[in-house]
Amino acid sequence: MGLVTIDLPEPREMRGRWAAFAAVLAARGWGRGCHATDVVWHFDDGGGNWADLHHVDGGRAVLVGHDHEYSDTYFGAAAEYFQEPETDLLAGAPGWWAPPAQAAMDRGLWVGFVYGYEDGVWHRAEYGLSDGFTSVGLPAVDDDRCRELVAEFTQEAPGLAGEAPDPRAVDALIAADADVTEAHVRALIGPTGWDAAAGAAAARAFLRV
Repeated sequence: MGLVTIDLPEPREMRGRWAAFAAVLAARGWGRGCHATDVVWHFDDGGGNWADLHHVDGGRAVLVGHDHEYSDTYFGAAAEYFQEPETDLLAGAPGWWAPPAQAAMDRGLWVGFVYGYEDGVWHRAEYGLSDGFTSVGLPAVDDDRCRELVAEFTQEAPGLAGEAPDPRAVDALIAADADVTEAHVRALIGPTGWDAAAGAAAARAFLRV
């Protein structure tokens, strides 16, 4: 079986959106749900659905994750545990896809999708099942989805008094492409109530790669 090409933004194009949402969560003290380390960008929805983007040498990347309701692909130990046929998410894939998937399983996580990025193209193994990626709701994939989540998680900011954030501030935060300042965050959340410095720092962590 060969690999299937999939339509996703390049990692570099995901960065501004991923960092924008990380800024919001960190500002309100929920930074564990979306953050960057030196080589991994993490997102989860707090309900068991998650995605990690691992940056690999040579500009390559691996996107791995799972939706606990809609991933119909059972990989590794999950197939035995749920007594379902296994979907080999690494079938036909180069060896550098495997370590991020194994790292997740070593942490006790189920893996529903593994996508590899190289030379400007994303691929996955060939299968006909829903792997749950779309329902995970990763804000980094689409501007509208990112705006929606940023606005949803910002409305409770004390500085906004229950009002929706300024759409211009939302767009500016995304357009900063992780080079976020405290002023960007304050324009979004209002002058008081949350930690703009923590939000800016969380976003700027995405610049390490």
